[in-house]
Amino acid sequence: MKDEAFENSVIFHRHQGWSVRRLAREFHCGRDRILRVLQENERRRSTGTSLTKSPRVYPCKLDPYKEHIREALLKFPRITAQRLYEQILEKGYPGKISMVEVYVAGLRSPKTSPAIRCVETAPGQRAAHDWSEYLVEFTVAPGREEKVIFFSFILSYSRRQYIEVVEDKSQRTLFECLVHAFLYFDGAPREIKSDNQKACVDRWECSEPIFNRQYLGFASHYGFRPLTIHPRRPVENLKVERPFYYLETNFLNGRSFRDKSDLKQQLRNWLTQVNDLRLHRTTGQRPIDRFSEEVPFLLPLPKAQYDTSLIVYRVVNQESCVQYQGYYYYVPGDQLFKNCPLRIKEDQALIYSHDFKLLITHPLAGKDAKDRYIGRPSAPSPIRGLKLPDVTQRLNAMGEVMIQYTQKLISQKKDATAALNALLALKVHYFSEDILKAVSRALAHGVYDVKTIERFLKAHAQGRNAMRTLFDQTPCDEDSP
Repeated sequence: MKDEAFENSVIFHRHQGWSVRRLAREFHCGRDRILRVLQENERRRSTGTSLTKSPRVYPCKLDPYKEHIREALLKFPRITAQRLYEQILEKGYPGKISMVEVYVAGLRSPKTSPAIRCVETAPGQRAAHDWSEYLVEFTVAPGREEKVIFFSFILSYSRRQYIEVVEDKSQRTLFECLVHAFLYFDGAPREIKSDNQKACVDRWECSEPIFNRQYLGFASHYGFRPLTIHPRRPVENLKVERPFYYLETNFLNGRSFRDKSDLKQQLRNWLTQVNDLRLHRTTGQRPIDRFSEEVPFLLPLPKAQYDTSLIVYRVVNQESCVQYQGYYYYVPGDQLFKNCPLRIKEDQALIYSHDFKLLITHPLAGKDAKDRYIGRPSAPSPIRGLKLPDVTQRLNAMGEVMIQYTQKLISQKKDATAALNALLALKVHYFSEDILKAVSRALAHGVYDVKTIERFLKAHAQGRNAMRTLFDQTPCDEDSP
């Protein structure tokens, strides 16, 4: 190992006039070493280069087979070290595969990635958007992580960012988030770059992207030109990819969230109080300061924002409802089994007739709604008994004994409706002549309890059965007087 301190001392004392013999004696080393140090120093001073020794090459077991390996690599560039090892084993190679792997790796050119160059754009020229998913544990459900999807939109010049928590990555959600971002920045950039998600790009043809028709319509509404990255090249969109790391390390780290609503509120505060005011490492300025320079260059927004509602067609079922995401929305009028358009907004569901006339508007059901039917009129409550005048009229038709008993029962009880209904219900199981006998006995003994009459009938009367038909009854059995 080279000792710089030793060499410096030797050279210094040599310049002081010390002989080689004295230097060797004072530094306790051989004169050959002193001479090597002095000669190397003189060479560096005269030529500017130091003497370098080529590494010594030792013979190895692989030497007789290296020519075969080089020829195989020229003929089959993608051949593996394992296959080469198998070939030279057949030729008598006595070593292991590790020597083959090291030699093959040295012959092949190392894989190098192209340099990444971040393109800076003019103010208001370009923006980018993307999604990112994280597992977040909420305090209302400790020990259980929930997937949360973040949408990010960033202006390329100022690096000011808009982030929103969403439920899915559908095209409708993308359009809603972009509209929210435009309103947040009070303008739209001239170009927006995305990845190759299906909401934006249908396919690639002849090295050119074929954008989705709905996405092109959305871009035309706001006047920007859609751009996309090449497949499997996420480094082309680093201005939106890298800020997700800052979101993860600065916002999600070291914070606790009660639920998703609390996370959204904290995110809004973090965007304006932290993310906008930080000193950006690349630009050296705060995003909010550079944004003040970029605002005049953004495209003005139209008076009417893009309609991001979803249009689906549903057939009205036999319950006069249409189904959407497991919930049933009531359809008024005579629309049974007709194909009706259903327009889904952010918080509303609008149902149209087959000739596109608005029928009804319902609030959009949440994912945790318990009632599966939305807007359906409540069913009329079932009639549990006749009203007092009606039940009295039905009972009095059975004869004079029943008239006297009902009058006494009404005078005895504060509300005799339930008792009279129960008395009339006895006709389901017993014949009228038996009921009249029991009522006459109760009237004679001053008993005004329907339960007592029912117990008497169970003990002494014959119930209705198939053996006694209408033709076997006497005239007393008929209900009419």
